[in-house]
Amino acid sequence: MSKGVTVKDVPASAFIRAYAEHLKKNDWIQLPQWVDIVKTSHAKELCPSDPDWIYIRAASIARKIYLRGGVGVGALKKVYGCSKRRGPRPCAFTKASGKIIRYIVQQLVNIGVVEKSPSLSNQAIRQKSGHGKKISQEGQRDLDRIAGRVAASLK
Repeated sequence: MSKGVTVKDVPASAFIRAYAEHLKKNDWIQLPQWVDIVKTSHAKELCPSDPDWIYIRAASIARKIYLRGGVGVGALKKVYGCSKRRGPRPCAFTKASGKIIRYIVQQLVNIGVVEKSPSLSNQAIRQKSGHGKKISQEGQRDLDRIAGRVAASLK
């Protein structure tokens, strides 16, 4: 395993795939009853076809929180949103489902990967910084360890 490799040093797709497998193998995320029937956005027509889609989304959300920090559910809804096809009318952007993102963030908090970002002064809140979720030290160690494995396998 190479020394000093972080999540920023490996390709996103390879890291997300490896971390999703890690989450699934350790059975850290409890699958809800609605996992096979829910759509990820009201712009989508069908539910995801991949049976492991929730692990992939959880790995992607963990990576986004690692990279951005202080990000909340509203910002993640914008990140995972998509364009809604409206027939002959122009396409319009729609946000992703908040329930799915909120559930995944809660699961990541339960396993200790993510923690609440500390509140700062009123000025920081007005500037929309210093709130939301951030990666915990244990979570950063775990994510960097997976990134090191991915970097070693890509060599």
